[in-house]
Amino acid sequence: MPPDQFAAPARRADAERNRGKILAAARTAFADPDAEVSMAEISRRAGVGMATLYRNFPGRQELLEALYTDEVDAVCQAAETTGGQTPGAALAAWLHRFSAFTTSKRHIAAELLKETDHSNPLFKNNRTRVIAAGRPLLAAAQRAGEVRDDLTLEQILDMIVAIAAIHGDTGYTGPILQAALDGLRPPADAKPA
Repeated sequence: MPPDQFAAPARRADAERNRGKILAAARTAFADPDAEVSMAEISRRAGVGMATLYRNFPGRQELLEALYTDEVDAVCQAAETTGGQTPGAALAAWLHRFSAFTTSKRHIAAELLKETDHSNPLFKNNRTRVIAAGRPLLAAAQRAGEVRDDLTLEQILDMIVAIAAIHGDTGYTGPILQAALDGLRPPADAKPA
């Protein structure tokens, strides 16, 4: 580390627990699209004082950005830990996880967009991270001949985002997602590479 840079001090265990409680409470609160969620309500739900809330998140935008980034972290980590009997099954499992993320983050992203716009680097940087995490899964599935090779990960993720925008519960959107994922398979008459 260069001499003019200092490492950020480590958080105390109780401070980490409080931060985690705040994020969990906020995640639950923002999951309800009809709820008007104030910082005071998040403080109450987390069981922490307002000073603790603001020490961790100076404002609503910082809290929303942390929630969004935490969800992206989970999706990226899932790309490394998602299992499957085949590369295609591993990709499908990760795409299901990405779909759940996309559906759940819709409300958080909408809240974030009240404070900022799509040009916020947060959106582009996190999309880049998700693509980088999922690209090896797609490449492995394509090499195994389990996924068509004329699609990019960006196209597949855009398809899932479009499906996530459909109004309806998972009983309604689940079969649509599955039909789309089934369409990733190469045509039956495709010759292996």
